[in-house]
Parts: sequence; structure tokens; C-alpha cells
Amino acid sequence: MTRYPRDMIGYGANPPDPKWPGGAKIAVQIVLNYEEGGENNILHGDAASEAFLSEIVGAAQWPGQRHWNMESIYEYGARAGFWRLHRLMKDLPVTVYGVATALARSPDQVAAMKQAGWEIASHGLKWIEHKDMPEADERAAIAEAIRLHTEVVGEAPRGWYEGRTSINTVRLAAETGAFDYVSDTYDDDLPYWMRVGDRDQLILPYTLDCNDMRFATPQGFNSGDQFFAYLRDTFDALYAEGAAGSAKMMNIGLHCRLIGRPGRIRALERFLEHAKAQDGVWFATRLQIAEHWARKHPPVERTRPHRMARDAFVAAYGAIFEHSPWIAERAFDLELGPAHDTAGGLANALARVFRTASEAERLGVLQAHPDLAGKLAAAKRLTADSTAEQASAGLDALTDAEREAFTQLNAAYVARFGFPFIIAVRDNTRASILAAFRTRLDNDRATEFATACKQVERIAELRLKALLPS
Repeated sequence: MTRYPRDMIGYGANPPDPKWPGGAKIAVQIVLNYEEGGENNILHGDAASEAFLSEIVGAAQWPGQRHWNMESIYEYGARAGFWRLHRLMKDLPVTVYGVATALARSPDQVAAMKQAGWEIASHGLKWIEHKDMPEADERAAIAEAIRLHTEVVGEAPRGWYEGRTSINTVRLAAETGAFDYVSDTYDDDLPYWMRVGDRDQLILPYTLDCNDMRFATPQGFNSGDQFFAYLRDTFDALYAEGAAGSAKMMNIGLHCRLIGRPGRIRALERFLEHAKAQDGVWFATRLQIAEHWARKHPPVERTRPHRMARDAFVAAYGAIFEHSPWIAERAFDLELGPAHDTAGGLANALARVFRTASEAERLGVLQAHPDLAGKLAAAKRLTADSTAEQASAGLDALTDAEREAFTQLNAAYVARFGFPFIIAVRDNTRASILAAFRTRLDNDRATEFATACKQVERIAELRLKALLPS
């Protein structure tokens, strides 16, 4: 069994209405990353100095050495940048991503965060890379981050964002059961639930684009004007979507040592003025959004075909193609993933098997279909799906003249092509079915074989829509 773990569908074409408080058109969420004092440093027991997100162009780690310039840049964030941002945003709901060891080295800043009523979420134990960290070590680091955070802040963190993650981070954080939300993803504009083990974990996606880190990356923001313009355009686009009935969440990521510089903070100030001037804007912490989502959109148990065992999968979908369970059996062996848990996704997987089958196998599927309004229908020997489909167009309530017309057309069609006339009844009326019947009798066999196969695929899709989300 091959299963693809990445979710490439999410909410699809129809995201849910988040029902933000007060009917808000947009939820604006500001994160202040507090990393100063938690970065790579041999003083902290690390192998080398920090090289990430600073003013130093082309910075590289110095193995076994302290980097005075790098250290002082980080110190600027704690000493000056934090307070500048605190003065600007102390009356706004803000979430702090606090590195536990950094918080422990900044007690006055922690006190100021708490006085402002800011949420302090966990940003891990240290601001270091985890991609090569053994799973057991990372699990232990998460536990220690929770312990130290609780000791320093006075309460346990209810949100988690590690940032420099491994492939295991989200799962390990969720497995603790300690967090109302986990934010180590960048894959959506709305929160969503992820199944981890036997529990559902709420995921609040974060951002790397509306993020001042791009002041410290190649081809990033070169000036405050660029940052302001990007934030404004993002806000305006999402606000318009909300006004049109599809509200979203806007994430903004900030760092004390970056946006806290005087040449950049005016950009943030101008954006806040722009956002506050609009009606229907909900400024919220990540925890407030998580609590709202859990109330309004709790996790719902639903069928996930890609997680089924073979027998259950075939039992559930073996009849989607009429009397042809072999299609489901072969589809089970494809590279299925979350994208196949929707009607359209699973229909595509089944159709791939049907399309690549031999002509004789496809003919067998066509021949397995009953005549429309034929003898099997009269004898009530159709499958449940076929019975419902024919009834949807009133084929179970024909006049004597209509029944005779169908009988003659069925006989002529089978004699000409060697398989029954097939059409997606739910897409049609009695009149349009009869019209298609007469028109398609004039097709050559190759054309009609292809047409019938497409109708079989359409019937399968419509049957799946009754079973799975679209």
C-alpha cells in the first residue's frame, strides 16, 4: 500500500465560513518572535555562533567561537527593539512566540508582555535547527521547553511554533496533547484540524511572506515602504474576500531585532493605521482564534479513504463502477493521499484504473450496466444506486408509450454497439435522455464506446459525491 502523506487539497474550492466575532471580514493576527538570548551561541552550549536573520550579509556560523557582531545585533532586539514594539502595540492583542531560554534571560520583557495581556506561546527550547535532531532528542527538547516556559512565565504555553523544524516537529508537538494549536505550517489562510494518532490537533498556519524576516533575506524587503505595501496589499485582498463572503486570517510575523529598528517600524505603524481604519477587522491573539475555531468548527469525524484497509476500501467503493469491484481493488494500490478523500479525488483514482484497463475490461464494465427503464428495473433487480438514479429522472414512472419507446431504443442500441445505453441520469431529464438516446444511435462504435466510458466515469463521480465531501 502506497500512501502520500502531504495534503494537497485542504478546504478545496469552498473553504468554510470562519464566523469571526461580530461578522468580521478578516482576522488580523500579529506574532512577535522573541528569540534574543535563545539563538546559537557557544555560551548556550552550541557548537557555533548564529548565522540566521540578522543585518550581517552572508553571515556564516563560526564553529567554536563567539561572534561579537552577531550577538550584539540580537541584543539590540532585546534591549531596544522589543521596547519600541511594546510601546506601539501594548494595547493590541499580540501573540509572542517565546523561545524558552530567551524568555528566561529576559525577565523584564516577559513582565511587560504579561502586563500588556499578550499571549506567550512556545517557540521551542532554543532558536536552533532541528532538521537533523534525533526524534528522541527533539521530544525531550519539547518537554523541556514546556517545563522552562511554565517556570519563567508562570503558566504553560497553549500554542506551539518551533520554526526551524524537523519532519517530526508537528507530530511530536501534537502528541504531547499540551497545545490548543500548533503553527509549524504555512499551508492555508484558515485553521484546520489534523489527525495525529488518536486525537485531532488544531493547526493555525503561520506566514513567511508577511514577515519582517524578509528584511534579512536575498530579494526580500529593502525598505519599510516595501514591507508596508506588501502588508497593505495582503490585507486588502483578504478583506475583499471577506466582504465577498469568504473571510480569512492574516498572519504577520515580526522580530524585535528586525522591525524594531527605527527605519522600519514606521512601516508597521502605517499598516496598523490602515487596518484599524476599516470596519469589520478582528485583531486577535492566536489563542483567541484557536478557541473561536474550536467552538465554531470542532473536529468532525469523516471517512478518509486513503487510510482504509483494503477490505474496507473495496467494500465501500467496489460498487461505484457497476458490478466491477476490481476497479476499487486496483485503485487501492495507487499512491493515494488526503487529496483522494474527496469525491473528486477518489473519482479520479478510480477513473485512472478504468481508463488504463484493457478494452475488454472496459467493455465488461459497460455491459454490467442495466438498460434504462428495462426489464431489470421493472423486476426491481437493479442495484440500489441504479434504482435511485433512474428514479431521479422519473424513469420508474413512465407512461406505457414512454416505456415502449425506451424498450425499442434499448434493443436498437445494444444490437448496434454490443452494450447498453449509458448516461448519467442525474444530469438529465426524461426528455434529454430520450434525445441523447436517439442522437447517439447515429455514432460509430468507437465514438460511442468513448462516450459511454465518459458517462460511466461521470456516474461514478456522482455516486461518490453522495458519500464524500466534494
